[in-house]
Amino acid sequence: MAGRESGDGAQAKARALVGWRMLALAYDALPALALWMLVSALFTLGYTFLGHHDVHQNIRPFSLLAWLLWLACWLASGAYAIASWRGGGQTLGMRPWRLRLATVDGSAPGWRALAIRYAVGTVSLLAAGLGFWWAWFDRDALAWHDRASGTRLQRLPKRPRGG
Repeated sequence: MAGRESGDGAQAKARALVGWRMLALAYDALPALALWMLVSALFTLGYTFLGHHDVHQNIRPFSLLAWLLWLACWLASGAYAIASWRGGGQTLGMRPWRLRLATVDGSAPGWRALAIRYAVGTVSLLAAGLGFWWAWFDRDALAWHDRASGTRLQRLPKRPRGG
């Protein structure tokens, strides 16, 4: 399997290998965690506002409110990822590793493709990361969410050091 793929005769771009993807994902866990803390604080304020004033009383696990909290956290993470991908093709975690998201032809993906990418990426993670590891066996080194959304991660070249 070659280490480079070429677009329509344009300069070849390096593929984003599984290791780079995992590093970016680990880095992106930090802003996602910050968003989850914010969403949880808002839920806790709302829970307190609804009359639960005992500081030892918490949202019961597996209650409707707990499931709504998880959904809100998932949506907040999705909003972060999709807005980042749409805004410049990169999340915060993708920048240090020089990864950029694009379509097959190199253009910016649309909102629908990004939503599909996020949803299928979630399934990939919930399946013990199988959708990510699939890229090791895929003929084009694509993960499940790459195939489903028609997007690709590219590894950008290093910027030349100038003075």
